[in-house]
Amino acid sequence: MQNDKLLNYLHLHFIIFIWGFTAVLGALISIEAIPLVWYRMLMATGLILLFLKFRKISLKFPKRTLAGFALAGLIIALHWLAFFGAIKVANVSVTLAIMSTGAFFTSLLEPLFYKRKIIGYEVFFGLLVIMGLYIIFNVEGDYFLGIILALAASLLGALFSVINGKFAVKYNASAISFYELGFGTLCITVYLIFSGSFTSEFFQLKDSDWLYLFILASACTAYAFIASVHVMKWISPYTVMLTINMEPVYGIILALLVLGDTENMSPQFYYGALLIVLTVIANGIVKNRVDRKKRTLPNV
Repeated sequence: MQNDKLLNYLHLHFIIFIWGFTAVLGALISIEAIPLVWYRMLMATGLILLFLKFRKISLKFPKRTLAGFALAGLIIALHWLAFFGAIKVANVSVTLAIMSTGAFFTSLLEPLFYKRKIIGYEVFFGLLVIMGLYIIFNVEGDYFLGIILALAASLLGALFSVINGKFAVKYNASAISFYELGFGTLCITVYLIFSGSFTSEFFQLKDSDWLYLFILASACTAYAFIASVHVMKWISPYTVMLTINMEPVYGIILALLVLGDTENMSPQFYYGALLIVLTVIANGIVKNRVDRKKRTLPNV
């Protein structure tokens, strides 16, 4: 049993390493953010559908639930458009550092969706995150548009997570993912049709782009999602949440190794990024201790 838990913990780190590589692939793929996200979502939808058919998982849901999946699909599509757009106009390091603010945005959104009070220590940690953002803005002004897009991606990602949290407790995660990715693909398809973007050049990609897109859709999307659901059966949500905070660290290191000089930033940038990551980790630790204390208190 202990060995199984260790293997799944190592598996979790491998999954997060793959997620960190997503941003690097976004920089390596030569096409713009909109076609990139369309290809990614379309290919991942097809791969997850094959998995669902193989496992004989039902795809029947009430119409109201499907409408919720459609909204979530639009949000995740916009999230990825902003995410890869930030990479294209800035770089991987800036984008991933700003994406670390996701936990801060989640702490603001959860009280709205779950009707709970705003917690004092979350406000304090939020101020520290803003301080980290200020440091990055102050020293990396040339990447202003990329920082704004990354912030939008972070907010949309947090919104998606909060909405998806309500679905995940009721329905099969792979089926949810299939519909959300499918609806997201449909939304982008409608835009591409009306903007006249479906030209012959749209489908003429470099061989390297096809390879990177397949890796992005299969390993970084379909496989990583399904595998992350599996490891959660063995590892506590708290451990998963803390470990996920390593994603920007892995991603920035990978970007430096793969992309080289374009990812070299000033020391102040790394101070700001480190402050954000450490704040998010500290928030997780405090939240876990508070939750434990609540569970051990006797009912009055």
